[in-house]
Amino acid sequence: MSLRHVLLATLLGVAAMAAHATGSNATDWITPAEATHFRTTPSYADTLAYLKRLQQAAPGVIHLETFGTTPEGRPMTVVIASGDGTFDPAAARKAGKPIVLLQAGIHPGEIEGKDAGLMLLRDIAITHKYPHVLDHVVLVYIPVFSVDGHENSSPYHRINQNGPESMGFRGQSQYLNLNRDYVKADAPEMLAWLKLWQKWLPDFLIDVHTTDGADYQYDLTWYTEDPHKLDPAVSAWQHDAIVNHAMPAYEKRDHLGSIYLEFKDGRDPRKGIENFGSGPRFSTGYAALQNRPALLIETHMLKPYANRVHAVYDLVELMLEQINQDPAALLATTSKADGDTIARAHDTQAQVPLTFKPDPQSTKFELKGYAFTLTHSDISNSEWIHYEPSQPKTYTIDNWNGLLPDLSITPPVAYVVPAQWTAIIDKLDAHGIHYRRIDHPLTIHAEGYQLDDPSWASKPFEGHLMLRDFALHAVPREVTLAAGSVIVPLAQRAANVVINLLEPQAPDSLLRWGYLNAIFEAKEYGEPRVLEKLAREMLAKDPALKAEFERKLHDNPAFAANPGARLEFFFERSPWYAVQQVGAYPVLRIDAAQLHSLPPHPGQVGARNTP
Repeated sequence: MSLRHVLLATLLGVAAMAAHATGSNATDWITPAEATHFRTTPSYADTLAYLKRLQQAAPGVIHLETFGTTPEGRPMTVVIASGDGTFDPAAARKAGKPIVLLQAGIHPGEIEGKDAGLMLLRDIAITHKYPHVLDHVVLVYIPVFSVDGHENSSPYHRINQNGPESMGFRGQSQYLNLNRDYVKADAPEMLAWLKLWQKWLPDFLIDVHTTDGADYQYDLTWYTEDPHKLDPAVSAWQHDAIVNHAMPAYEKRDHLGSIYLEFKDGRDPRKGIENFGSGPRFSTGYAALQNRPALLIETHMLKPYANRVHAVYDLVELMLEQINQDPAALLATTSKADGDTIARAHDTQAQVPLTFKPDPQSTKFELKGYAFTLTHSDISNSEWIHYEPSQPKTYTIDNWNGLLPDLSITPPVAYVVPAQWTAIIDKLDAHGIHYRRIDHPLTIHAEGYQLDDPSWASKPFEGHLMLRDFALHAVPREVTLAAGSVIVPLAQRAANVVINLLEPQAPDSLLRWGYLNAIFEAKEYGEPRVLEKLAREMLAKDPALKAEFERKLHDNPAFAANPGARLEFFFERSPWYAVQQVGAYPVLRIDAAQLHSLPPHPGQVGARNTP
């Protein structure tokens, strides 16, 4: 850290304590980070101790709950803050109060949201700097999402970052990145979060991070999902609240903010910026599936920690202020988006995008950066960028952030999951998806998928070998379902979550994550001596097959040199292989007529699910 940054951090810390800790007992409420002039961030125990003091001092404003337990046995704490003691979701809905979920520490080395949250709660509940900001809003605040990762602290966890002295670890204790886990939901912490989400069903999500990457003048960058991923009402509200109101007000508080900066080439910012590729596995991408606006905050890792904490403090307060001024607008937005999703189930022409591609049309962007030099490195044999923070400079660069729908599907009226595929049904439960169980065997005609030529990643990602590619074609199927199989209608507000779980081609489908790898495995096989006889019989009966075999021998030397592959060619085209249904995707799609042909109430609704 430069001397200038050290002095700035110290001055900001002193100013913070003077500005925020007002009142007769001001010094009693200095937060742990403020007490060290933002040199350090408190442990989880000290964080909870401070929050419990707030609850004791302002029980009508602050309420603490435990919503889960980490793999190492630590409690996961959530703070409910309300201007009038509205501490449960039913009361908030009855009072017409939007619910804002603010979460920090999903990556615990990026912990500004925790320290900013402690300061903001104090200034709402104790010093009354913002006495009315929660009059018409309920704040649900997770000070530390990845608690085990937070406690795994070291000065060496974030090489790119300027403080605090010791920082948490990016993964939780099972080495999972929680901000890649929203759809597959492997981690106990994520399963707890999903229950919290379903309990409160927030109207707006704020997720606080610290960026890596280039150096520039901004103390904070922010990201929202592309409009093509959102219900139009959600996109419109989000743009108005953030772009038209919160960000201009934020900059009036002596900050500098920008849209998220993902550079096409990190070694030369002049080459422009692009979309970082968010999807359902990320917080804002998952919120989009749930028809909710969401704001990703990324403070700039090279700014002093005090600066970064205050950046979060101000932007969060301004967002709460904006929502508090017009709560009805946000409630109407999320209600309309949910209604649109439910109504879409009856539109046979509806198209739902699963993947997105960059918009080839760029726009111009004024980057407030620094002068820099590029020098050749003999070590990396590449360009090495050196920034000059003492020389601010503005660059006009291309912005390719826009996305367009790529692969889209027409959703069915409902999906059918056979009872034996319990891993799929468990994920439906985890996400609070509404379904009906049948209580007796049932034969149905439905659309299915045949999947062939699978290929997997060569190394693990988040504990899985991702299924990268496969061939897909739709096929009609007649299937006898066992009792306990489930019918999943898409006339429900979480239909987009269902589609992204169950459509094979979705980037975070359960198939992609490897939960159905067994469907690609043949269990019965033929002995070579038996297949030799089978091959001769098939060649004698089928001239077209003989021609195909000879063509493959000619075109594929590796195949021609492999005796086992040559015999497998015939086995895979025989009824002995076909009966195994290798590659038959087990989830079925049914239309309105097929759904209506089922018994009116074919079973029970899952007890843990809500319509």
